[in-house]
Amino acid sequence: MLLESTILQVLAAALSTGGDFAEIFAEDTSTTSINMINGKVEEGVLGRDFGVGIRIFQGTRSVYAYTNDLSPANLISVAQEAAAALPGSSPQETLVLERSTVPNAHLVKIRPSDVSQARKVEVMREAHAGAQGTDPLISQVAVRYHDSHQQILVANSEGLLTEDQRVRTRLAVQAVATKGSEKQSGFYGPGRHMGFEMFELINPREAGKRAAQIAATMIHADYAPSGRYPVVIHNEFGGVIFHEACGHGLEATSVAKGTSVFAGKLGEKVASELVTAIDDGSIPNAWGSQNIDDEGTPTRRNVLIEKGVLKGYMIDKLNGRRMGMAPTGNARRQSYRFAPTSRMTNTFIDGGTSTVEEIIGNTEWGLFAKTMGGGSVNPTTGEFNFAVMEGYLIENGQITKPVRGATLIGQGSEILKKIDMVANNLARGQGMCGSISGSIPADVGQPTIRVAEITVGGRKGGN
Repeated sequence: MLLESTILQVLAAALSTGGDFAEIFAEDTSTTSINMINGKVEEGVLGRDFGVGIRIFQGTRSVYAYTNDLSPANLISVAQEAAAALPGSSPQETLVLERSTVPNAHLVKIRPSDVSQARKVEVMREAHAGAQGTDPLISQVAVRYHDSHQQILVANSEGLLTEDQRVRTRLAVQAVATKGSEKQSGFYGPGRHMGFEMFELINPREAGKRAAQIAATMIHADYAPSGRYPVVIHNEFGGVIFHEACGHGLEATSVAKGTSVFAGKLGEKVASELVTAIDDGSIPNAWGSQNIDDEGTPTRRNVLIEKGVLKGYMIDKLNGRRMGMAPTGNARRQSYRFAPTSRMTNTFIDGGTSTVEEIIGNTEWGLFAKTMGGGSVNPTTGEFNFAVMEGYLIENGQITKPVRGATLIGQGSEILKKIDMVANNLARGQGMCGSISGSIPADVGQPTIRVAEITVGGRKGGN
């Protein structure tokens, strides 16, 4: 993507005023996005984005600049302008680059660029048909298809020169059920770090049905009762609560500033002994996986919490300097327009030993949160408010009638301590995670868990 001679000149310019570390991130990304509503294609966008980001450290200070003019003269000029923001002086050392290659764990069988737009639309129509045919009350179906091919190059003044390619494919379906003046929606959005062969694993029609079944079930549901009581949170996207309410607090972005409730607690018990939480960006073909992070560090399996004890954080280079800790392969960014920072990849609560049947059977009365929706979180305190997209009452150890309108309210660090049963059915769901370095693909996950007590917002009396 860039000549080594150009890279060396740009790095030298970046260090010319006293910086002690310089980095280049080059990117060339092609994307396809198609939107369909009620079986008709509303929009199709083919895009290409390329550019270079230049970052300089001076101790724990940093400056970042970017450009999409990749001419050597411009890149050197941008590096010099960025360097001027960190005045000082330092002896210039001769830079030597050593190319590093990381084995590719995310093989692609069918590149999306080799698939016709007509075939992609055909997949979307299958998803639409699956949703529309689920129930007569389904009034609207929106389907979105997206694929991307990102090529990156990372080089720095420590001598690193490495490249990576990331191919991702995703299908998202939202179905709306209408009964009179009432509406309920359901969503399902599977994605993988792989090519069009994803649809050998994911049946588009079944994906559509899954979204529609949620909407069609909830349109007939009574309102959930409010109060404090046990909640069983199902697997897969149920892990969004840990991701939002706890995961962000384990990123060095907040830990290094001391604004996280988990700051300074390494080695302390922060959760139930049943809880082991992991971030693993090396899982083959997982939505949030990469061979290397956006600083060129190989991704890996990081144990964050082990049997309730805080074991580690997710760390990038700059915040690692501030914390005196090594990077963990978690530096990520949306594109070259963003400086990287510590972010989650595929983050999940690990599987336990109970079965789902045992958890439900041991719950006399409570809520079964089968599918989670959106929510809000205060990243400093971990206080959250999440909607339950699909919920059911548990009565006398049995899942009974569906209920809607439930919200789960609490503090992530406290909820971790109240998990008293963990099932053996770990699964992950896909989403987009937003933070100061932009929006990035991330897996969330967990097995089915039971929280002994949590505040549930609903309607008094449940009707």
